[in-house]
Amino acid sequence: MGMRHALLDVAPLRSSPAFRRLWAGQALSGFGSQMSLVAVMYQVWQMTGSTVWTGAVGLAQALPLTVLGLFAGTLIDRVDRRRFYLAATSGQAACALLLALQGFFGHLPPAAVLLLVAVQFCFVAGSGPASRTFVPRLLPAHQLSAGLALNRISFQSAMLLGPAMGGLILGGPGVGACYLVDALTFAAAIYGALGLPSMRAGDEATRPGLNGVLDGLAFLVRTPVIRGALLSDLATTVLSMPISLFPLINEERFGGNPRTLGLFLSAIAVGGVAASVFSGTFTRLPRPGLVMLGGSASWGAALVLFGLSPQAWAGLGCLVLAGAADTVSVVSRGAIVQLNTPNELLGRVAAAEQIVGQAGPDLGSMAGGLVAAATTGVTALVGGGLLCIGAVTSIGAATPGLRRLAAPPPHVAEPVGQQAA
Repeated sequence: MGMRHALLDVAPLRSSPAFRRLWAGQALSGFGSQMSLVAVMYQVWQMTGSTVWTGAVGLAQALPLTVLGLFAGTLIDRVDRRRFYLAATSGQAACALLLALQGFFGHLPPAAVLLLVAVQFCFVAGSGPASRTFVPRLLPAHQLSAGLALNRISFQSAMLLGPAMGGLILGGPGVGACYLVDALTFAAAIYGALGLPSMRAGDEATRPGLNGVLDGLAFLVRTPVIRGALLSDLATTVLSMPISLFPLINEERFGGNPRTLGLFLSAIAVGGVAASVFSGTFTRLPRPGLVMLGGSASWGAALVLFGLSPQAWAGLGCLVLAGAADTVSVVSRGAIVQLNTPNELLGRVAAAEQIVGQAGPDLGSMAGGLVAAATTGVTALVGGGLLCIGAVTSIGAATPGLRRLAAPPPHVAEPVGQQAA
């Protein structure tokens, strides 16, 4: 019984056929998306040989999400979210097909390839927040954390295996085939959403445009639990994002071995998958706020230990712990945000959550690089981890409601979205 409760809770897949089909479709589509990200990076590097251009790939993805995200969230709260998601996902598939065509037949300049990527992520700015509103409507409150853990394991699995599959295809049929596989997997995501019921936001009218955006921001500011959850996300990503430091750390501490460098990201993904498999150990705990704060602080602590580790294998073990802590905090944070957001605001809050999740790592990578340039990679890594621990501790101390927040009891049967409405 103890081991069964420690493992990933698959009750949402058994109890909700609509969630099961949506999850399967999005899981398959996630593999295609990870393959496409590798293909874009590879193609741009082959055309330019410049790290400036490969860095611009991240900018082409992040800018549309940041600029359009909150406005997309306002629109999501005004329309049928299912139809909106289907339209946005179809737009992503069309962009993937255009990328495949240019990969097979075209000789577009790198700027044109990045423009296609940016257009695709304009659709992601809408489909991402819309899909986040589905789980609270499909599952009862006590299954929400388990549903988010299932989503997390599919994401981590795609991160772990998708790039490797993409590399194999790049070495064979080429970039066009990678993009084509991505386009075809969008059919699974569309199929998964076709069986969903109507997903209207509610009876309360949402103000259009900037007024709707301001209403969403006002809710975030005046709701301490959600404000604290998003601030803890920023603390972990902006203050202690290690990705850009990996090549330098590898050079400083481990002799620049390319095999070691390749294992760094894999180690984080392995930790995330392991935490998802054993997510029953934390999704069933009665204080999700404390779990989230503990996971965020543990991320910082694991990075401090990684920076101080004298041996490569010990360092990789610390990154596995960091990946596990990240999954604990992300799943708990998602449950807190969705359980405490009214249905009519879910689109805007989900958009803000997506922006924080995208912009935070980009800012953190840039900040870490600047600190490392002025000092050393180890100093940037250890200092960032300590700052993360201090910031998360301060957020927890300043937000008692977050620490005392209780998980919903198992007998609550109605979906979260219906409760909030």
